[in-house]
Amino acid sequence: MTTQAAGSGRTQQKRRTRTAIVAAARDLVDSGAEVTMPAVARAALVSEATAYRYFPDLPSLIGEALTGAWPPPAEALAPVADSADPVERVAFACAFLLRGILAREGAVRAMIAATVTRPGGENVRPGIRFGLIDHALLPLEGTLGATDPEAFAQLKRDLAVVVSAEALFTLTDLCGLAPDEAVASAVRTARTLTEAAVRAVP
Repeated sequence: MTTQAAGSGRTQQKRRTRTAIVAAARDLVDSGAEVTMPAVARAALVSEATAYRYFPDLPSLIGEALTGAWPPPAEALAPVADSADPVERVAFACAFLLRGILAREGAVRAMIAATVTRPGGENVRPGIRFGLIDHALLPLEGTLGATDPEAFAQLKRDLAVVVSAEALFTLTDLCGLAPDEAVASAVRTARTLTEAAVRAVP
C-alpha cells in the first residue's frame, strides 16, 4: 500500500468515526434522553477519549447534532403565515419552540448546563427563539417597529425571556407544572406581552 493510499484510508476512517459520533448524538437528542459524552461514545461504539478527540466538549457535539433539526422560522410558522395578528403568531411560535424543546429535553438541558458552568459557551447554543420571535412579529415592523423602535426591541427582549427553555424548565422544575401546563402558561404570558405592545401602537 502506498503512503498516499494509507493516508486516504485513515482520512476515510476518521470521517466514518466522526459521522458515527454525530449520528449517535443525534439519536440521543431525538430520543429526549440525557445526552452525555459517555452515552454518545457507547452508542457510537468508540471510547470516550476518541469522542473527545473529535469534539472538545459536549456543547460542540450537540450543536453539530442539532444542525438542521429545527426548520427555518418561515417554515416553522407556516400554519400562521396568513395571519396578520402578531398575538396569534407569537402564541404559535412560543408553543412550537417549547414543544420542540420538550422533544429534545436532554440535549437542551445539557447545553444550558454547559452555558452555566462555562460562561461564554452560550455562543454554541442555537438561539432558535430569536428567529421565531422576529418572524412572528413581522406584522408589527411597519407599526410599532417604525413608530417606537425601542419599544419594539424591548418587546423582543421580553419575549426572549418567556419563549425559552429556561422559562419552560422554571415552570416544570420549580413551579411543578406538567409539561403541557408549562407550555400553556408560557404561551399565555407571551400573548399578554404582545397584546400590551399592540395596544400601545398609536
